Amino acid sequence: MSPYAASAPAEAVVAAGSVRLLAPIPRPPKIICVGLNYRDHAIESNMEIPKVPTLFSKYPTAVIGPGAPIVLPKKSTQPDYEAEFAVIIGKGGRHIAAAAWQEHIFGYTNLNDVSARDYQLATTQWMIGKTFDTFCPMGPAIVTADEIADPHDLDIKITINGEVLQSSNTRHLIFRIPDLIEYLSSVFTLEPGDVISTGTPAGVGFARKPPRYLAAGDDVVVSVQGLGDLRNPVVAE
Repeated sequence: MSPYAASAPAEAVVAAGSVRLLAPIPRPPKIICVGLNYRDHAIESNMEIPKVPTLFSKYPTAVIGPGAPIVLPKKSTQPDYEAEFAVIIGKGGRHIAAAAWQEHIFGYTNLNDVSARDYQLATTQWMIGKTFDTFCPMGPAIVTADEIADPHDLDIKITINGEVLQSSNTRHLIFRIPDLIEYLSSVFTLEPGDVISTGTPAGVGFARKPPRYLAAGDDVVVSVQGLGDLRNPVVAE
């Protein structure tokens, strides 16, 4: 906790219940998503275990905050959920060595990589199914890096209407944060405020038998250990 937050004057303190939280970064410069980054998810998706990171992006227009509704698009019949652990870049750079990764992390947050599977899997390029408006819930806040002892040992889960549908731990990431920072920065400059969403574990809706897609009225909660709960209702467009 910053010295100011620890000793803030009374007039600067606002009750959390009296405000509506927005996404911690409403317009990230880049939203970089890593696909198939948990072995069990790659297997349930009937895809090969990746040898290099599988990447796609979301547009900033997809970002919403906690409590904001996920809007199911009229044109998709297969809207899905993906609980993810996201990294927020603090200090930017290019050609960052894996050993220096901690110098470049500002903090962490929950992210739901909502995905329209019928659009995503219609081509080999996934982005179109990933970036509908409201398909990137983030929050409820950024937890600064100093508050998380080991980002590679955090429980991650998603519950829908109280039922746990995904449950894993970030220790099972195939490509860890140092690998991702080095790989991404070897191609493009990482900038302050960039979001790297590290992938989702097994248990997604389209891989279930029968499939379990999002529906209007659902209450979706992404929880990564130490980061709080990201809760969003689901509504029809």
